[in-house]
Amino acid sequence: MFFGLVKEGGAVSKRRKAIRTILVVEDEPLVAFDNEHTLAQAGYRIAATVDDHDHAVRVMDEGGVDLVIADVAIHGEKTGIDVARHAALCGLPVLFVTGRCPVEARTLAVGCLAKPYAPRDLIAAIGVVDALLRGARRPKLPPGLSLFELPG
Repeated sequence: MFFGLVKEGGAVSKRRKAIRTILVVEDEPLVAFDNEHTLAQAGYRIAATVDDHDHAVRVMDEGGVDLVIADVAIHGEKTGIDVARHAALCGLPVLFVTGRCPVEARTLAVGCLAKPYAPRDLIAAIGVVDALLRGARRPKLPPGLSLFELPG
């Protein structure tokens, strides 16, 4: 099992939607607000919007999160990379949204969406991640999205 994929008889289950609830980890208030608004308008549930590692960990540990969207540079000693490490322990996929995606992100995240991005590109990026998690055909990538190879 990887990132919520459900194997049934050796095949990946084709659930209607793999991503319903999203944790937003962002320390820029305007970006956080825009992300919340965009995601809610697109029909996603926001588990929480937090601006530091410790709050993100608490939300992930409570369960019910399908995807973590995290900036790499957040308040505090620990970064979005540390958030992604914890998400990996929880079996949660991470999509980094950042101005500069670090090399180590490739082993911790499904992909990276470059800032600045348009709201439609955020929604499209989540759609791509959702398709990958369901084992469906990958849609066209929105501008600024880099995908990383999923461990199999």
